[in-house]
Amino acid sequence: MVEYPQWLSNVVLIPKNDDKVKVCVDFQDLNKDSTKDDFLFPHINTLVDSTVGHSMLSFMDKFFGYNTILMALEDMENTSFITEWGTYYYRVMLFGLKNVGATYQRASTTLFHDMMHQDVKVYVDDMLVKSQGRVDHLATLGGFFEWIK
Repeated sequence: MVEYPQWLSNVVLIPKNDDKVKVCVDFQDLNKDSTKDDFLFPHINTLVDSTVGHSMLSFMDKFFGYNTILMALEDMENTSFITEWGTYYYRVMLFGLKNVGATYQRASTTLFHDMMHQDVKVYVDDMLVKSQGRVDHLATLGGFFEWIK
């Protein structure tokens, strides 16, 4: 819990179709003041073109994978929001922050660097493992899953 945050974002309640309410934090002001991370994303057409000639492809989606990346300690307080029970902040990256995509792409590129120029392609939270044949594919997938343990 934060007592005197520098940033304090509003909580917005959004009604859902099932009569429940979705709680969202409005980071528009924080995003306006944040410096853009210019980490380059791969061109999607290049990734697609790289699959030509490969007989085995596996596509994986690390849906909401950025929620597994811890925020820097000095940045946690910037995600502060207030409720009737107190002022809180996020400890992990969350959708809606300006540089989530670039941060996740950088982490994926760093993690899979040795594999990316051969059998693995990464675009933010979408990953592709490609191989010439079944035996090679199973070996590549095995190596891939060892990396992500």
